[in-house]
Amino acid sequence: MNVDRRSGVFLHLTSLPGPHGIGDLGEGARTFLAFLDRADQSLWQFCPVGPTSGAYGHSPYGADSAFAGNPLLIDPVDLVDRGYLDDGAVESPDCADPDSVQYERVAAFKRDRLREAFEAFESDADDAARASFESFREREADWLDDYALFVALKSAHDGAAWTDWPADLAGRDPDALAAARENHAREVEFRGFVQWVFDDQWERLRAAATERGVDLVGDLPIYVAGDSADVWANPDVFQLDESGEPSAVAGVPPNPGDEGQRWGNPVYDWDHLRETGYEWWLRRVEHLLSRVDLARIDHFKGFDEYWAIPADADHPGAGEWRPGPGAEFFEALRERVDELPFVVEDLGFLDESMVELRDRFGFPGMYVPQYADWCAEWDRYKPTNYPRNAVAYTSTHDTDTAVGYYERLGDEQRDCLRYALATDGEGIAWDLVGAVWDSDAALAFTTVQDLLELGSEARFNTPGTATGNWNWRVRASALDDGIADRLAGVTDVALR
Repeated sequence: MNVDRRSGVFLHLTSLPGPHGIGDLGEGARTFLAFLDRADQSLWQFCPVGPTSGAYGHSPYGADSAFAGNPLLIDPVDLVDRGYLDDGAVESPDCADPDSVQYERVAAFKRDRLREAFEAFESDADDAARASFESFREREADWLDDYALFVALKSAHDGAAWTDWPADLAGRDPDALAAARENHAREVEFRGFVQWVFDDQWERLRAAATERGVDLVGDLPIYVAGDSADVWANPDVFQLDESGEPSAVAGVPPNPGDEGQRWGNPVYDWDHLRETGYEWWLRRVEHLLSRVDLARIDHFKGFDEYWAIPADADHPGAGEWRPGPGAEFFEALRERVDELPFVVEDLGFLDESMVELRDRFGFPGMYVPQYADWCAEWDRYKPTNYPRNAVAYTSTHDTDTAVGYYERLGDEQRDCLRYALATDGEGIAWDLVGAVWDSDAALAFTTVQDLLELGSEARFNTPGTATGNWNWRVRASALDDGIADRLAGVTDVALR
């Protein structure tokens, strides 16, 4: 990556402070931008922002759509400012825990407010607002029409997976779809309204970030949820059986010390995608890059080759490696979007073919000191060994916090870490910030949890577990000037 060295902070939007039980695109996001500005940071990274559901534990990596925005992230105060809600409708609800997200209660609160706002829009919106809505619907029709109908039908079928709908709807019979659009026209319009509001609020947040010199770093999950608008509307893109169920699912093979992982997402039919010029994927990437300045490609190994597990197999070891699209996909993408502003998640799969693909396009790989063997002088994950073309993290959304990691280290590794960083370990989180910032990596990131020196209780996600994830939040009072100034000082010394 031929850029000046830069640094930033990871904080997913649900973790932002705010009065409505979940972080959103409103005042809490602007509070965080002000914090980043004072801390002299130019990057804000977060997880995918698609619609989440309880079916996937509200994981941002199990969204209902790879294109839509999460309604839970909509700022209800903005709806008051637009005249669509009364002030009393957005007073702090019962679900407004400042320290964690209670998703189901938050979802009910937001759903009711959004429906009330939609009714007000229908009756009172001015011509400019209506024109903006219609323009948005036309611009985004290639995904919005299917997504809005998918959500409307899912609601009409009590949340059932699309594979359990009547066969004519699950199989997208044209007459059945036409009838459904007519029968659920108002619900479809409501879902379009919600996405329009999300899009408008996102654009204003991005403009606020640009004004403060902060670039947004998004996330591109390689796979999508099986019960999603993407799979229902584009079955040919995936390896499915005649009933729409996956014939093979994604995961990773067993490694020394673990049994692998069976993620369960349907894998792609890359032969079909190649025949279409990768059109669905290219539209997906274009859409993401219309929202963010830089993106992390999740599980980059899957573009080189992917682990396909038979759908009827429970153990990841039953899978096999199959060839991915490789360089051909990224060449097609480069023709479409010109520049490829990506960093790639390449942890754990550093084989020759994946490294060759990564380096062919100059994508920075990820380096996390939590994976280091601190007693091995030339271990690649020790900050002193990071190359320039790298993106380095003190911790990630999938790891323990820096403090939690240090506390569970064995005695030998802890001693070697303290020796390597010349520290007694009392301020280990900031020691790791300093080490990552002092490395040669082009991009350096930390998390808010590490800046606050929090332990495992503040961990955001534990891979392979279904509960207790994605709900940590930060209070506005914790984003204080002292911490911002301390990070600015580290940045000034290391990166300037």
